[in-house]
This record gives sequence, structure tokens and C-alpha cells, in this order.
Amino acid sequence: MSQKALTAIHASPPAHWVGDGFLVQALFASLAFGQEVSPFQKLDYDAPHQFKPSDKPPGVGPKPHRGFETVTIVNEGELEHRDSAGNAGKIGAGDVQWMTAGSGVLHEEFHSREHAARGGSASMAQLWVNLPARDKKVEPRYQTVLADTIPTVEIAGGKGTLRVVAGAYGTTQGPAKTFTPLSVWDVNLKAGAELDLAIAQGDNVLVALLSGDIRVGADKATGTGLLTFSQTGDNIVLQASADTKLLVLSGRPLAEPIAHYGPFVMNTEAEIREAIDDFRRGKMGELEELV
Repeated sequence: MSQKALTAIHASPPAHWVGDGFLVQALFASLAFGQEVSPFQKLDYDAPHQFKPSDKPPGVGPKPHRGFETVTIVNEGELEHRDSAGNAGKIGAGDVQWMTAGSGVLHEEFHSREHAARGGSASMAQLWVNLPARDKKVEPRYQTVLADTIPTVEIAGGKGTLRVVAGAYGTTQGPAKTFTPLSVWDVNLKAGAELDLAIAQGDNVLVALLSGDIRVGADKATGTGLLTFSQTGDNIVLQASADTKLLVLSGRPLAEPIAHYGPFVMNTEAEIREAIDDFRRGKMGELEELV
């Protein structure tokens, strides 16, 4: 085996609010929507934040999506969602919502009414996954991946756990269905852990450091940030020098052009203009305000 070379450690940019419910760090920063992170597009990390009790759930109101998927992983708190196709649901700590926007949908997400009334800590991560050109306009769908359906692999020596949300880790297959070959692993390591991960030759691999410390050879990342690696090679080795939380993302890059504008991700500017026009004409549906 030959290791993929660490190409950069990208510091986390300052946090910003999305709506009034999510104080996020855009971990991909200037790499977002680029070939270096394909087939992924962006990753917003909502670090633990204390909310006061409220009778008005914080969150973000209706917004359109087309041409990609959102993957929301809840670490703490509860999230309720609703869309213009009549879908609605709630996920809690350890659960994942995998939404395929496809041809277009209006979607909103708020802290659950129960969690808002109690107040307390909330923390989540939301990943955007690109769809290949052939699937940009598939019918929207949801995969509600509950925590008890996500297989957990113990790291050798009791040094941590790896949850397989999508893709495979060894012979362990994750429950989420994907349009292209990719893996999403939710990893918790204890201080002193070493993790040797097989990643296919030619695939991109991204390590999102959410908290703790991680070493790759002589290089060290601390706190929150993103580690990128070369496509050449077939494994990476991570060493934790403190208790550490990671998201490891890997996948076959899409060799297709990307055109994006706000919540629309397509292949051409003409398709972006079409998406904006369809949204304005109400072709992505409507969401009535809840009382």
C-alpha cells in the first residue's frame, strides 16, 4: 500500500449564522464546489451552541434546492424538517437525514418544538453531495437514517468508533444509498488512537476535523479544520493526540463541469437560469407558514 500525501491543512473560517438556529463554519471554504472536493461540494459544521428556552423554534425558513443532495448529521439536539412535496419528519442525536433535492424542492429546517422549549445544546453538520448530470433532475426523495440502523465499528484496542453512514468500511456497509461511489464515516477517536484507512486509488478523501487533534506523519491539525490529500495512493494514516471527532469523506470525483448559484447546483449557466425561472414560477412547490 502507498499512502496518499497530505496536500494541505485548511484552517476553519469564522463562524456565521444560517437563519437563527445554526452557527456554522464553512469547512470547505474556498474549495467549495471545486474538483479537489468532488463529489462533495460544501460542508457546514454547527459546533455545540447553547440555546435559551423559546416558544419559537430557531432555524431557517423555506429555501429551494435543485441538482444535489444534503446530508444532515445531528450530534446534539433535534431537527424538524418540512418540504413542498408534503414530507416532514424529526431526527435527533446520532440520526442522519439524506435529502435528494433532484429536480427541485422547497425545504425548511428548525430545531424541534420540544428542544426549543427545553433549550440546551445543539450541534450538527450538513454536507452537500453533487449529483451526476444524468441524475440532476431525479424525483426528490428522503432517506431517514436513524442512529440504530448505522453500523458502528470498534477501533482496535478500544481506541474509538467509526460509524458507517454511507459506503463500506471493510466488510461493513452503510445504510445510505448513493448515486455515485462514495463513503461517509463518522469517527470518534481516543487519545493515542491510530487509524489506517483504505481509500481507493484516484478517489478524493477529505478529513473534517470537528474537535481534538490529529496527526498525519509530522503534520498536526488542532481544533476545527479540513485536511486534504492527493488522489494518488490507496490509504491514509491518522493519529489522534487527544480525544478527537472527525468526518471522513471519500469518493470518486465527477469529471463534469459545475455551475452553481445559491441553492442550485447544475452543469451549465443555462441550467441555473432554468432553475431560477422554475422556482419563480412556483414549479418547485410552495410551503405554507406554520402557526
